Amino acid sequence: MELAGSLAGLFVAAFGAATILPFQSEIVFAGLQLRGTLPVWALLLVASVGNVLGSVVNYAMGLGLERFRGKRWFPATDAQLDRAQDWYRRWGVWSLLLSWAPFGDGITVIAGVLRTPFWLFLTLVSVAKTGRYAVLAAATAGLTG
Repeated sequence: MELAGSLAGLFVAAFGAATILPFQSEIVFAGLQLRGTLPVWALLLVASVGNVLGSVVNYAMGLGLERFRGKRWFPATDAQLDRAQDWYRRWGVWSLLLSWAPFGDGITVIAGVLRTPFWLFLTLVSVAKTGRYAVLAAATAGLTG
């Protein structure tokens, strides 16, 4: 039961880290890996799925974002939103490969706003997020060796 709780905690941290919530899943991932009670493939799978699903929430928010544009309470000005859209149009869908980075959450929202095909969004974000956790797993393994 403790192992399932650890994986659930990792999933929540990874999911939250991909949204606008202030989570740090890397610390949870590395801590669980260093503890050595769970196989690295399970950590990689759970963290990647949670993080990708968090990005899917961002994408879905982006799909409905335009209707709130210009509202007084909206967190971004028209100019900020236009700048973000221009940046995404310039760099294209390949910028989703940076979705693992601290500013990547914004890219996943803009991908929804600009109606990036979902299959392409999911593919690129999955590669980026899984790749990040694979690099983290390799670096963490180096700490124990």
